[in-house]
Amino acid sequence: MRKQKKVQESYVIMTELVLPNDTNTLNNLMGGKMMHWMDIVSAISAQKHSNRIVVTASVDNVSFSESIKLGNVVTLEAKVTRAFSSSMEVHIVVFAEDIPSGRRVKSNEAFFTFVAVDQSGRAIDVPEAIPETDEELRLYEGALRRRQLRLVLAGRMKPSEANELRSIFDLKEE
Repeated sequence: MRKQKKVQESYVIMTELVLPNDTNTLNNLMGGKMMHWMDIVSAISAQKHSNRIVVTASVDNVSFSESIKLGNVVTLEAKVTRAFSSSMEVHIVVFAEDIPSGRRVKSNEAFFTFVAVDQSGRAIDVPEAIPETDEELRLYEGALRRRQLRLVLAGRMKPSEANELRSIFDLKEE
């Protein structure tokens, strides 16, 4: 039987301060810097879940809904949503806070996928992720569809083989 770990065990919070070197000419946090921080926090989450070295396998669409300003405090929260054989999907939510004004907004959200590897770089099995809360269950249930979409877009799965996606789009067998 496959080892199991609760989703909550992979939960990570990372906090950063936006400094001048992190910003563009409009004094907004550069997108590349945000993605760098997202990669770090999600890798730590995947490592906590797998107790292994992990490598980034894919990054889903990163949505930028609010700009983050110079001087803002950025809080990144990550947790594994579902684990497959050797891969893990991690959900990241980013908040920006202007401490003097007390304004805190959700600014970014994304899903990253990691693969656990051994010392030789070969993929290795990871524990199953066990959701407990309603939100964890919702993310867990959607993870298989997101995974199949990633594989189809990467050319690693035929659309006709993506059963979870076919049910969404009512695709017929070829």
